[in-house]
Amino acid sequence: MIRLLPEERETVAQYIHAICAITLDHSKDYLIEGRLSGLIEETGCNSFSQLISRARADVHGAVKRRIIDEITTNETLFFRDTSPFELLRHKIVPEIIDRRSRSSLAIPMRIWSAACSTGQELYSIAIILREMLGDPNRYNIRLVGTDISDQAIARASEGVFSQVEIVRGLNDAARDRSFNSHPRGWKIRDEVRAMVSFRRMNLMEDFASLGRFDVVFCRNVAIYFSEADRTSLFNRIEQCLEPDGYLIIGAMESLSGICPQFESKRHLRSVYYQVRRVH
Repeated sequence: MIRLLPEERETVAQYIHAICAITLDHSKDYLIEGRLSGLIEETGCNSFSQLISRARADVHGAVKRRIIDEITTNETLFFRDTSPFELLRHKIVPEIIDRRSRSSLAIPMRIWSAACSTGQELYSIAIILREMLGDPNRYNIRLVGTDISDQAIARASEGVFSQVEIVRGLNDAARDRSFNSHPRGWKIRDEVRAMVSFRRMNLMEDFASLGRFDVVFCRNVAIYFSEADRTSLFNRIEQCLEPDGYLIIGAMESLSGICPQFESKRHLRSVYYQVRRVH
C-alpha cells in the first residue's frame, strides 16, 4: 500500500472535499491510503500528489470520477436498519394516502433516496410500495435515487446483485417475489425496476431540478460532511420537501442545533423530521 506523506495530506484532503464534500481529518489517513492506493498504481502515478495533479489536469474528468467512486463507496444493504422501512410502511405511506385519497386524480407519491449508492435502499422502498398499494393505476409514483458515484449509479441501474448482497436483508420468500435468477446472482424484476429511476448528482450542487418530494431518505452521508456543509445540505432539502413531507436521516445523525426549522418526531422505534409549522 502506498503511504500518504504528511506534506501531501492537506492537498489530498482539500481536493476530496472540493469534489464531494467529504471531510477527512488525520484519523482518516488509513481510509485515503486504502481507497486510493490501487488507483495510484492503475493510473501509473507514484504518489498521492501525482494522482491529484493527474486528476486536475484531466480535462475529461475521468480520474476525478474514479477518485469519487473509490472514496464514496459506502456500506449498504436491502432494508438496512429496518425501522425506517417500518415507519414508511405503517405511518408515512398510510398518512399520505389518507391526506390525498379525496382527490379524483391518481394519488401522487414522490420519494427521493439521496446518496442511494448501488440502489438497495430505493429498491427496498419500491418493494414495500408494490406490496402495500395493490392497483398501481391509483397512484402517481415517482421514486428517484441519486448518488455522486458513476460506478454506483451504473450498478443500481442494472439491478443485478450477488448472492451475498441478497441474503443480507432478504429472506428467500422476499427474494423470490422481487428478483429473478441471474448468472451473476439475482436481478430485480422488471415491474420493480420500472418504478425507479437513478441519476448521478453531487449533493453539494443545486438539486432543485429534481422537483418536490413527499419523503426524502438522506441517511448516513452527511456524517462525512463538515457542520457548514451539513447545514447547507438540509436547508436545501427543506426547499424540495412538500410542506407536510418527511425527512429520514441515519439513526446516529441529528439535526438538533444545525437546522432548527426541522422538528424531530418519533413513531415506535423510528425518528423522522418535518418542517415546523408556522402558526
